[in-house]
Amino acid sequence: MQSKTIKSNIILLITALIWGLAFTAQSVGMKYVGPFTFNGIRFILGAISILPVLYFFKDENTEKDNKYAKMAMIGGVICGIVNFAGTTFQQIGLIHTTVGKAGFITGLYIVIVPILGVFLKQKLGINSWIGTVFALIGLYFLCNTNGFSIGYGEIMEILGAFCFAVQILVVDYFGKRASSYKLAFFQYISCGVISMIIALFTENITIHSLYGAAVPILYGGLGSVGIAYTLQIIGQRDAKPSHAAIIMSMESVFGAIGGAIILGESMGVKNLIGCMLMLLGMLVAQIKFSKPIKKEINEKKAV
Repeated sequence: MQSKTIKSNIILLITALIWGLAFTAQSVGMKYVGPFTFNGIRFILGAISILPVLYFFKDENTEKDNKYAKMAMIGGVICGIVNFAGTTFQQIGLIHTTVGKAGFITGLYIVIVPILGVFLKQKLGINSWIGTVFALIGLYFLCNTNGFSIGYGEIMEILGAFCFAVQILVVDYFGKRASSYKLAFFQYISCGVISMIIALFTENITIHSLYGAAVPILYGGLGSVGIAYTLQIIGQRDAKPSHAAIIMSMESVFGAIGGAIILGESMGVKNLIGCMLMLLGMLVAQIKFSKPIKKEINEKKAV
């Protein structure tokens, strides 16, 4: 393996670590502020933090044409709306379930993306079907404590994973027609503004609550969005797309580890088996056993 590839894989692993620990930050932040306030400030900070990326990483092929700027704005707003839905479900879910469960359920978007691709006339490989089976069995064990039951929090996380899968498909469409960096900026700023508008009318925002949630919000905005997104861009330059997706799916594992170490969360044997099966499903979904699918989507959600 070439040194550049090894370096890229390490960078992507760090990216997954930052994203995984973001689940803990989101859970802690929710003790002080509401979901819309947290997401609003977080994504506005994230949009500001990637301004240097817009300046230093310019796409020469797209900057010359105004239509790409227009598509970036239109696509960014659409992506922002979908991302708003996904992050809202995720934040609400974190109030009612553990960080570990939220991390693994959110990771299901890796399995959901190729399934949704079928409706866009994309061929689905046998690996995706096998991965889906493993993921569903894993979900059963993850939610199986005293009999199978999916709580409100788990339902919210599943809806969030579905929205993130849709977001990836939307980003895939507009990413070919606009600057990816501008697309990300408009996505984050749209999501942040929508969240803040709703927060102002539905949540009680105080200086005390913002002070208490300051560190989690800063981590979510600057770390998870700004730093991790930039690392993803750098890391994916010399990494194979399939390898990148597999490495970044470790986000779920780091999320569970963060919940256990920082928040003292624990899982039973059945839950751990479920996590392993879900992770296996995510990995299998990225491995090709036969002919390549017509179109492979391997882009990751920045939260």
